[in-house]
Amino acid sequence: MHKIRDDIYWTGYIDWDLRNFHGYSTPSGSTYNAYLVMDEKPTLIDTVKHYGYTEMLRRIKRIIDPAKIEYIISNHTEMDHSGTIGEMLKLCPNARIVCSPKGAEGLKRHFLNSGHSDIEWKFKVVNTGDELDIGKRKLKFLLMPMVHWPDSMATYSPQDQILFPNDAFGQHLASSQRFVDQVGVEIALKEAEKYYANIVMPYGAQVLKVLEAVATLKLDMICPSHGLIWRTPEDIAKIIAQYARWAAYESNKQVIIVYDTMWHSTEKMALKLYEVIDSAQIPVKLVNLKTSDYSDAVTDIMRSKMVILGSAILNNQVLPSVGGFLTYLKGLKPKNRFGFTFGSYGWSKAGFKELESAMEECGIKSITEGQYMQFVPSEIELASLEQIVELIKKALAI
Repeated sequence: MHKIRDDIYWTGYIDWDLRNFHGYSTPSGSTYNAYLVMDEKPTLIDTVKHYGYTEMLRRIKRIIDPAKIEYIISNHTEMDHSGTIGEMLKLCPNARIVCSPKGAEGLKRHFLNSGHSDIEWKFKVVNTGDELDIGKRKLKFLLMPMVHWPDSMATYSPQDQILFPNDAFGQHLASSQRFVDQVGVEIALKEAEKYYANIVMPYGAQVLKVLEAVATLKLDMICPSHGLIWRTPEDIAKIIAQYARWAAYESNKQVIIVYDTMWHSTEKMALKLYEVIDSAQIPVKLVNLKTSDYSDAVTDIMRSKMVILGSAILNNQVLPSVGGFLTYLKGLKPKNRFGFTFGSYGWSKAGFKELESAMEECGIKSITEGQYMQFVPSEIELASLEQIVELIKKALAI
């Protein structure tokens, strides 16, 4: 049994084999965290993805007869958390589903309107500030719309000073250990950064509002829906501080160059840019989309104040790898950045408009006109890229 506090147990599923989630790489796997609160009215907070049901049920049965569960709290409708509610209801048919108003709508659309369930779902809809009396505990709820779905909410136990925020503060990290301090806070923060960059980043304004509400709570523990639990005061302070920084779209004074190349001409430009920026002692990283995952590039972009995007032109458009990355990036909207575009072309520059418009849509402000060179760039042309360093320094205020 994974006891995390008196009468509170982790009953989730460890997904050791997960390597891709929502289109981004998860080389460390993940967990789907569910929590069983043993009180006068036993309460299950969230469930797991459909294929983790057997493992979750095994953990629950070690603690209680599932038929005795009276509430199942659904903090978030997405099926990696709600996917086994229907199966649980077969064992505890009298249990009520506690969720936000949008959560009730979403659960009905996912599981009821399409006729996927022959079990009655009894809903108890809650709003911010509402309480659920389960005995010794009176659980409170905080709606968190668009962190990261409209239905998202958090559950708080004042008696335990524990926050169950679902996807907020999570990480994709498979581990048999349950707590950040057992694995290492730097590992957890690194995974939390990638998680935020690829899932939560577009919703900075909403995250800041939630952080204001969280600041009023006494917190001994934060139990997210993925990854490790934050339980030491130092670690809790660190993840909240990082969320505040990320939500404000803050970044480091560093440069990320993201590109793909066809006949190595764009690569020559990328390497020259890297050389001159590195020579100016500005932190810089080079990311080739042929060998790097989109999600890792996006995490680097969230860290970096300067974003430089490059592509060769194929059939009057950017390369497919770059086009796919731009679609991914535009959805995440990494605001408050500077940058510019570059690349090599054959007979038309028209395709570079896609690069330029994508930067604009993301909120990346161009510091100079696009740097485009025909066919194979000469040494003189490559040397002209050295002039951009001063513009980079000015934008980074260094």
